[in-house]
Amino acid sequence: MSVAFVDLDHVKLRYGGNADAPLALDETSMKIDKGEFVAVVGPSGCGKSSLLKLVSGLMPPSEGNVIVNDREVSGPLKIVGMAFQNPTLLPWRTTLDNVLLPLEIVEPYRGRMRGERKAFEEKAMQLLAKVGLGGFERKFPWELSGGMQQRASLCRSLIHEPDLLMLDEPFGALDAFTREELWDILQGLWMERPFTVILVTHDLREAVYLADTIYVMSNRPGKILLRQQNPLPRPRDQETTFRQDFIDLVHALKNQIRVVRSTSSEGGQS
Repeated sequence: MSVAFVDLDHVKLRYGGNADAPLALDETSMKIDKGEFVAVVGPSGCGKSSLLKLVSGLMPPSEGNVIVNDREVSGPLKIVGMAFQNPTLLPWRTTLDNVLLPLEIVEPYRGRMRGERKAFEEKAMQLLAKVGLGGFERKFPWELSGGMQQRASLCRSLIHEPDLLMLDEPFGALDAFTREELWDILQGLWMERPFTVILVTHDLREAVYLADTIYVMSNRPGKILLRQQNPLPRPRDQETTFRQDFIDLVHALKNQIRVVRSTSSEGGQS
């Protein structure tokens, strides 16, 4: 039996370290294989982003264990790349320099940056070209559209070739057409080099389009209610979204979340 690359074992999380503080996550368990693309969906405030903080080592669990790459997580992981809903590009740096930023921070690249900068710049420019930003390397963030900024942010999260990519609503602020273009770009990058991905999203179509496995979480405190395998073949394209099996899977997930929300309301929870 293979060992999971990411393994959360009965994890609980309370913010503030107070034993009496309400739980954000409760008895959360999850196993993700190396190279697997996972999406996590659920009601707002259910702890999806907290899950990312635990796996990346930005926050320790209150109870339970978080294992990544066969080691217990005890602090921020160097093997992680992250992208968020807001691109958070540094306004005084060009697109190229923003993408290179992790190489200036993360070892072993940091120690090699001065001597190998030209090679790293070439690598970054090739990555920018793959996402449609060739020719925009010297532009500043304020000269880019929102979709272009998010493409640059995606490149920045991948430039150091992380084994684990954490995505927290990365396309949530974009228009539908730009969002779907970025689905294709992300899928293409992942299929070229299948790194492990955990995508947090409210968009069920996005989850079904991109993920191998979809986890549905309960209302706060978050628990995993459902693990749904995605049978749709790859590569997926926009025509896939009109297929009946795609539509049926989106509806099944939507109904599951509707049940979660209604159960919470009946129970008097917020």
